[in-house]
Amino acid sequence: MSLYAIADTHLSFGTDKPMDSFPGWDNYVSRIKNNWNKLITDKDTVVIAGDISWAMNFDELRADFDFINKLNGQKIIIKGNHDYWWNTLTKMNTFIEENGFSTIKILQNNSYCVNGVSVCGSRGWLFESGEEHDEKVLNREVGRVKMSLDSAECKEKILFLHYPPVTTNQSCEQIMQLIDEYGIKKCYYGHLHGAAARFAITDNINGCDFELISCDRLGFMPKLIIK
Repeated sequence: MSLYAIADTHLSFGTDKPMDSFPGWDNYVSRIKNNWNKLITDKDTVVIAGDISWAMNFDELRADFDFINKLNGQKIIIKGNHDYWWNTLTKMNTFIEENGFSTIKILQNNSYCVNGVSVCGSRGWLFESGEEHDEKVLNREVGRVKMSLDSAECKEKILFLHYPPVTTNQSCEQIMQLIDEYGIKKCYYGHLHGAAARFAITDNINGCDFELISCDRLGFMPKLIIK
């Protein structure tokens, strides 16, 4: 019953936007599938930390979710900045139920207890720009992270975000304050690819370990979080 994580699968079975043209992403779907099923058992759980699919709606999403659903293990997913198909929790759960995607769960304003730890998370947001829209979205995401952490039933909480809460040159202070307030010891995030990964922090800051888990960073292999 191990816990794993990965981010930015960027699937596109229902759309025409494959990632193979980007350096290092050749045959990425096959690599994800092969690596995943060799490593993950049906007793394990994998968090996918955003940018699940390029789909714009549920019709385009169906084939991507079918692919994910057939991979070994249970999956917990959070929203990324490219998950344009994301909808209300009720509509997403209805879509999952109607299509029999029984291994997929949505992480939004909630948490899941896996192997003695609470899996918490949300999309997060980029750093404040001072614009009214950005401030509203940031406040909403901070609220969602807080709701997720407040719902945790296990003493140990692990936080998964799509956007990095901190990089080598910037920090989202509101989310970093929550990490400190709730005593989070491990935080995993995605979003950064290729050359942008040079801004990623894989280090301990004020007692919390931060790590980038985007697909290309991990070599398209889910990362073990808790054994």
